[in-house]
Parts: sequence; structure tokens; C-alpha cells
Amino acid sequence: MAELSTIARPYAEAAFELAREESALGAWSQMLRFGATIVGDERVAAALDNPRLDASAKESLLLSIAGDRFDAQARNFIHVLVAADRVALLPQISAQFDALKDDAEATAKATIESAFELTDAQVAELKAALERRFGRKIEASVSVNPELIGGARVTVGDAVIDGSVQAKLDAMSTQLRA
Repeated sequence: MAELSTIARPYAEAAFELAREESALGAWSQMLRFGATIVGDERVAAALDNPRLDASAKESLLLSIAGDRFDAQARNFIHVLVAADRVALLPQISAQFDALKDDAEATAKATIESAFELTDAQVAELKAALERRFGRKIEASVSVNPELIGGARVTVGDAVIDGSVQAKLDAMSTQLRA
């Protein structure tokens, strides 16, 4: 069976083109994330897997849960997914859509883990340095991880910059054992 991300790609690209034409990338991103959350609920997933429910019942279920959070285009998109029996791919579609959106907007998501709480000024300085390094606007989420002992670990896409004391200790340990 093909990878889920491979199957989800054409749907993500179609949603991206629709959103770009409407200048509504942010709104579509939120709608797709919300749809992925709905489909990810175990009770909804069980209902969607129920063979006794036909496509229109599944579509009605999703749209009733979504309420007015989906516009007409998004409702049509859900209709297409349900008809093709691809609605379970919404999490993958949402992730790929967000990647396309970030690429189009020249933004990147960064995860900053620090051993201690960072001040707003430190976060701003770190974001500015990352923006210079990666040439993109950085959207950062910051968390505290005491296991780092000191310093920070930054992840931007596939790149990991580990300036933590723990990483340095691990490297020294590896060198001593070699």
C-alpha cells in the first residue's frame, strides 16, 4: 500500500491552490487543522470506520461537528474526501498543506528547548539569529527541558542545533570511550 503522505499529497496541493487563489492560506490552514482534530478523535474515527454509515452520513457527521468553522469551499473539500474514502488522511493533508504554506510564505517553524526559562529579549535575539541563518521568518515555540542541564537545543525542520551541556557531555563520553 502506498504511503499515506503520498496519497495525501494531491489533496494537500489542491487545497493549497484553492486557498492561494482566495488569498486565504491562514484560514484554510486553520480549517484543515480543525478537520484533522475532528478525524483524530477516537469516537469520530470509529464512526467513520463503521461500514453501516454511507458517505453522506459520514459527511453529515463531520460537517455537523465542524459547524460554521468550514466555509463553502472547505465543505466541498470534505465532500470530495468522503466520496473518495480519504477523509482519514486529513492529518497528513493538513501537515502537507502547512508545509506548502510555510514554503510560500518563506517561514519556518522552530522548536527551542532551553534548560531554563528564556526572557522575551533572549527569544527575540535567538529568533533573529535563526532568521539570518535560515533566510526565513521563524515561528518559534519555546519550552523548558531541565534534562539539557544548560544551554539550548533548536530544531528547524530537519536541522538540529544542539548547544546544550547534555549534548557536550554526551560527546565527551563518546570520545572517552573511543
